[in-house]
Amino acid sequence: MTPVPVSPRRRRRGLVAALVGALLAIAGIAVVAPPAQAADQGSGFGTWAPLSAHGWHGSMLVGGVHTYCIVPGLPLPTGGTTDHGSSDSAAGLSPHQLAGINMLVSTYGQTADPVQGAAVGWAVKAIANRTETLHAWGYRGDSLAEAVHWSLASIAPEHSGAVGSLAESYYAEALAVAVPTTTATLSLSTDPADARRGSVAFDAAGPGTITLTHAVFADTGAAELAGAAPGIAYPITAVPPTDDGTPFSVQATVHGSAGWAPAVRHFTTPGQQDTAGPAGRVDFAAEARDAAPRPVVFSPGLSTQVAEPEAQGGPFIDDVDLQAIEGVWPRGADGAFVTISATARVYRTETVLPESGDVPAEAQHVGDLALTTNPAQGPGVYRVTSDWALPGPGVYTAVWQIDAGSQAEATVPHLEPGYVWQESFGVATQMVTVAAPPPPPQPEQPPAAQPPAPLDERPRALAATGPDGSTARLGGAGAAAVILGAALLAHLMQRRRRAESSPR
Repeated sequence: MTPVPVSPRRRRRGLVAALVGALLAIAGIAVVAPPAQAADQGSGFGTWAPLSAHGWHGSMLVGGVHTYCIVPGLPLPTGGTTDHGSSDSAAGLSPHQLAGINMLVSTYGQTADPVQGAAVGWAVKAIANRTETLHAWGYRGDSLAEAVHWSLASIAPEHSGAVGSLAESYYAEALAVAVPTTTATLSLSTDPADARRGSVAFDAAGPGTITLTHAVFADTGAAELAGAAPGIAYPITAVPPTDDGTPFSVQATVHGSAGWAPAVRHFTTPGQQDTAGPAGRVDFAAEARDAAPRPVVFSPGLSTQVAEPEAQGGPFIDDVDLQAIEGVWPRGADGAFVTISATARVYRTETVLPESGDVPAEAQHVGDLALTTNPAQGPGVYRVTSDWALPGPGVYTAVWQIDAGSQAEATVPHLEPGYVWQESFGVATQMVTVAAPPPPPQPEQPPAAQPPAPLDERPRALAATGPDGSTARLGGAGAAAVILGAALLAHLMQRRRRAESSPR
């Protein structure tokens, strides 16, 4: 510790303290003080006594805590020592001195190694009062390492070099310690093109742990990030807390260590040294919330079913089922469902073509369909009827599309940038077939005229225009038979009348 001689100033301060104590005792005033306990020898080199020729260079154990002298020139505190707890004004030291000493006794001072303990002791006293520390044992130069060697040459010459080197290193490290600030700021940002994206960043005196609510870190998928560095924007992905599609806000908190506290655990021993123990670090904390609720982002899609797969004509009628294929159907701030507009192009082909991602070259565009969802309904089935008629026989196929570029301004934030959903061509449920009408019935045709017979097959012409002899004979016989029959009939009728008129 210090040499036997005590400066007049220290002697006068001790006498005043003794006088005040005596006066209080005479007046009968009870002084209540924290409980005291004796300091024990810690780690270091030298003589464990209040005053000695070469002093004690190292730590003092108080309740198992290694403490170090912070008032060079006072006797070693071997008597009853009082623990005052953490103090930001111990021995009148500045915040910068206290932060550096706190770092040394916390990081290196809690040790059983005598070399390390002695080096910490010298560095702590040099931080508190470099000039008095260097010259306390007769050294007149300005090198801390040389002052250590000068003082330990008689009691630990084999360790003086190591102690001096460590003391220089510890002293420089303590001087570099900044007085921490407990203020911290935390900010959240939202990607204007995609409300699911954004970042979180904070500004503080040291690293911290960020915890997210209703979001996760994009790189890890976790809601917490330990060891986050100040000044770095960490990408996040927002996660809706419910499945009802309502807007929501992301929240974040950060807490961490700002650095070594500008304080020490202060111990005092009446008439002897003030010593310093660890006072720990100071913490910072901050929180943030989205400036405005985030819209729910989703991916809509649809399926179709024509009303009649076969028709005779008329309008094209399609039942369109719109649903969220990823995420949930969002709502606006007013609670109504976000509207989605969908359009379709209807094509005609001669026959049914296989399903494909592209529209075949032979498909003829014949008309369009369109629908916009009802904000009171949101997802569901909507019937769409064309305002034009199917133009004739063929196979008609509707191909539906949802395009972010054709949506209402209020809907766009709910879709991924450039979002497009495209239906395939040739899905069986999207086709209507119009059959060709049957041919009209044909009238009955008259029998075809027979061509004239060849000349050699025609009947021979009569030689003369009158009948021949055999024809005349047949005619005469017929006429005679007719006359005879008529005469016989007349005779029979006459006999009948006579018979009826004669008396009976």
